[in-house]
Amino acid sequence: QVQLVESGGGMVQPGGSLRLSCAASGFTFNRYFMGWFRQAPGKEREFVASITDNGGSRYYADSVEGRFTIARDNAKNMMYLQMNSLNPEDTAVYYCAARRYYSHTTDAAGYNAWGQGTQVTVSS
Repeated sequence: QVQLVESGGGMVQPGGSLRLSCAASGFTFNRYFMGWFRQAPGKEREFVASITDNGGSRYYADSVEGRFTIARDNAKNMMYLQMNSLNPEDTAVYYCAARRYYSHTTDAAGYNAWGQGTQVTVSS
């Protein structure tokens, strides 16, 4: 079955960096559009970044553009999110998601599979 497992979350001070990883299994990873979403307490899940099946195109939310970088390694069935210049507003549970279709969407409903999430806390 489809499985997505996030790792790499933790607590970091403002201005710091973290690298999240997503290990995928149970499906043909290199045929899926992949994305990262996040959800802060009391807020809706929001789009962070996404990447096409071959990694050729990447999309970012305005709030993370220039600070976060999404990447994937199809040979390893892995996706990553490098997060730099973190601030307290980035505190959330971060989710890895897979989308069966080849088009970009920021709508969480457009993704077919989800990981369990990893907590990122930015605090001094």
